[in-house]
Amino acid sequence: MSDTDALNVVLLVLRVATGVMLFAHGWVHLKRVRSGPGVANWFGSLGMRQPVLNAWMVTLVELVGGVMLVLGLLTPISAASVTGVAVVAWITNHWKAGFFVYNRPTEGWEYVMILTALGIALGTFGAGEWSLDRAFDIEWETATNFWVTLVAGVGGALLQLLVFWRPPRAEPTG
Repeated sequence: MSDTDALNVVLLVLRVATGVMLFAHGWVHLKRVRSGPGVANWFGSLGMRQPVLNAWMVTLVELVGGVMLVLGLLTPISAASVTGVAVVAWITNHWKAGFFVYNRPTEGWEYVMILTALGIALGTFGAGEWSLDRAFDIEWETATNFWVTLVAGVGGALLQLLVFWRPPRAEPTG
């Protein structure tokens, strides 16, 4: 196996695994958003204004971004969907629980940290030869891929937080 083939296998495996995970997460959200206000209520409990809108936005980003990532289409943008969702989850829900995902009352941030890094890496290196990006001759420089992924993913997450997130105030004790 050549170095190029090995790189393409690794990019395909990472891209498909990450895309399937993102799509599956979105599919669960879609079923829950359509069945009642539970997901929206949860977004509201995190301090997200317009929780119904946010529940739908995240669901659509996960569904569309997951499919695009599996197909290797506009990879810096589809990888940014992983990064953006992970950054928002990291800040709104996971940060306060510490590092480990098994910490309670909410899960820690180790999982969303890895997803953030994975999204940036996939977006930066692109989809590889076995992708729709290659079939449609969509190819940017690696540095451009990095900046598109970072700005769309982290920038999009920060914009969503700036517009919608109002962290709940801690209740006074005593």
